[in-house]
Amino acid sequence: MTLTANWSYPTAIRFGAGRILEIADACAAANISKPLLVTDRGLAKMDITRRTLDLMEAAGLGRAMFAEVDPNPNEKNADAGVRAFKEGGHDGVIAFGGGSGLDLGKLVAFLAGQTRPLWDFEDIGDWWTRANAAAIAPIVAVPTTAGTGSEVGRASVITNSVTAEKKIIFHPKFLPTVVICDPELTIGMPKSITAGTGLDAFAHCVEAFCSPHYHPMSQGMALEGMRLVKDYLLRAYADGNDMEARAHMMSAAAMGATAFQKGLGAIHALSHPIGAIHHTHHGTTNAVCMPAVLQFNRPAIKGRLGTVAAYLEIEGGFDGFCAYVDCLNASLGVPKTLTELGVKNPDIERIVAGALNDPSTGGNPLEMKKENTTKLLIACL
Repeated sequence: MTLTANWSYPTAIRFGAGRILEIADACAAANISKPLLVTDRGLAKMDITRRTLDLMEAAGLGRAMFAEVDPNPNEKNADAGVRAFKEGGHDGVIAFGGGSGLDLGKLVAFLAGQTRPLWDFEDIGDWWTRANAAAIAPIVAVPTTAGTGSEVGRASVITNSVTAEKKIIFHPKFLPTVVICDPELTIGMPKSITAGTGLDAFAHCVEAFCSPHYHPMSQGMALEGMRLVKDYLLRAYADGNDMEARAHMMSAAAMGATAFQKGLGAIHALSHPIGAIHHTHHGTTNAVCMPAVLQFNRPAIKGRLGTVAAYLEIEGGFDGFCAYVDCLNASLGVPKTLTELGVKNPDIERIVAGALNDPSTGGNPLEMKKENTTKLLIACL
């Protein structure tokens, strides 16, 4: 099987090793003639970014880059990015990187033509309709990790630096016009990032599959996404040059983000405030929380995850699935508790309040209340 393909679901995706060479053609397809490449500070210094800028310049697209993006991007990064976009006279964005670069890049394209402030577009009710859709600049997304799946998402997760809260900013046109999924761009990822981003993709699939909402297309995608993670994450972790494993993990990431249209749950509800306050890596935080959340939701998901275990050829039904998660985390060097992850002297009431206010709570199989969420958080600690 050749791991190269063109997909049109959920958007136009050019998948395959070496397809970053098509960046100029992707911009043309998105009607972008003067892009601003948005990425994070670390990636800005790497060869894959330099080569991409070279390809842009050779095609007459310039080599403009904005890289003032924090690991948990915030409204200050957004303001600076929008200013760079406007001052440079750009007509589109190349969102390049992991979750932070992709989320901030999409947000810059969204905000550059708006007149209302950022927080007016938080994912609450129909607030997204406040946006001037015609003023949203086109986006080409190029993921360099295999985890968040933000390249196929219709939202960005942005931290409010004043309140230390992660907020979801949503609009259907956040979905990039063209995506280039080139697994060669993930070759240089450190083992810890390979693990954390891969487990983020796994958490997306697990929570989407367990969500009580009705979305059978997402249900199927979540199931197959879990299989790809099971079969290929440890391979990608053991050998960063394993192109087959890297490619399948890139697929799993996109599948997880597409699947969670069905909903997320307590894993993400906890991870968002923990990450905003303690600046932990998002995917790794998800992995640390997952075992306790599985037990928390056991009454509602035992049978469902028993079916997953059978599909994944894991013996022991629900308990076997939980044991597999514990083993996977251990094999990838994931801390067993949030305390080991670096969450010291946490304000439990503040984290619980943030979790209960997070949109992800609505997709959890069991209702999250103050008392049971407090017990859950303590179990993670």
